[in-house]
Amino acid sequence: MSKRDYYEVLGVQKGVDEKALKSAYRKLAMQYHPDRNPGDAEAEAHFKEVGEAYAVLSDPDKRAAYDRMGHAAFENGMGGGGGQGPFGAGGAADFADIFEQVFGGAFGGMGGGRRGGARTGPARGSDLRYDMEISLKDAFDGKSATIDVPANLSCDRCDGDGAEPGTPLETCGQCSGSGVVTGGNGMFRIRQTCPRCGGQGKYVKTPCQSCDGTGRVRKTRTLNVDIPAGIEDGMRIRLAGEGEGGLRGGPRGDLYIFVHIAPHDLFERDGPNLYCRAPVPMVTAALGGSICAPVIDGGRAELKIPDGAQTGKRMRLKGKGMPRVRGGPRGDMIVELFVETPRNLTERQKELLREFCELSGKNCNPDSDGFLGKAKRFWDDLTSEDGRPNV
Repeated sequence: MSKRDYYEVLGVQKGVDEKALKSAYRKLAMQYHPDRNPGDAEAEAHFKEVGEAYAVLSDPDKRAAYDRMGHAAFENGMGGGGGQGPFGAGGAADFADIFEQVFGGAFGGMGGGRRGGARTGPARGSDLRYDMEISLKDAFDGKSATIDVPANLSCDRCDGDGAEPGTPLETCGQCSGSGVVTGGNGMFRIRQTCPRCGGQGKYVKTPCQSCDGTGRVRKTRTLNVDIPAGIEDGMRIRLAGEGEGGLRGGPRGDLYIFVHIAPHDLFERDGPNLYCRAPVPMVTAALGGSICAPVIDGGRAELKIPDGAQTGKRMRLKGKGMPRVRGGPRGDMIVELFVETPRNLTERQKELLREFCELSGKNCNPDSDGFLGKAKRFWDDLTSEDGRPNV
């Protein structure tokens, strides 16, 4: 069977650049890698075909020869290969170099493990997540909190190695204590973590009675956490080495505390700034005056309301917002006014308002008069000269 065109194998055009070529190779190599398709001969064949195509097209000299003569460039000693194929004298070893350069040791390396990559030794414990809700005031002040965190930790009875005290760990016969096994055939050799010992090179013959040979038991720890002032919703705090214990004495993972800030009755937060919506009596808004606004630190701030203040007007209080986690000046507090319409009026109050309305001219309500003027022009535009609505 004749070979497929290398560009067709990788699904790229002939003028493809190096970045796009590498991206196409990565995608296909991941798709057909033997580790992801164990026992699938067709996938292994595709994997080899993809690797061969990339080995040629990623080399400028080989690619130039291939573009001129196609596959014939690497037959009968042509193209500088001496009849040894597109990989040259190195054969599978050269392709192993290419694979490790592109993937950085993924899948445990190739070519007999010249640069390693398969995991050996005790495995690191998993990282843990803990969600903590605090109040906005706690976020302003900062706080020290105590939390209970359940986790799988090293067994005290066996010191984490999983073996009953007084019994040794046995050397794994499948990997001869190396923690890795090599598989595959032909030009491809895949190094994998030993499935029997999990990469540790040893296995437990007599399991610990407390942990059943896992080296870990479930425990709940009490930890102290310092919440910095100014922390924002969604930020996380990392406690190194406070996660789950590793298997058979492996290093512990980390604990990540995700902070969530509960909604506040008065304030809304945007970064270091706080927003507060404050009512203003109609008379104060009309004549001017002052109101008191609460501040997050527990104090009060006096706001001078100018006469004629309207709903939506914003007033800024410098430095009355939240502190910043990384230092710097505090944020601001922005107070948004809304004019409160009087309710539950007496007859005398209604009478006075009607009198006020009669005395009011256009100067008192310029926005209303302007709006009515625009509305009238809008309606006029919808009506034809003969009085019928325009369609």
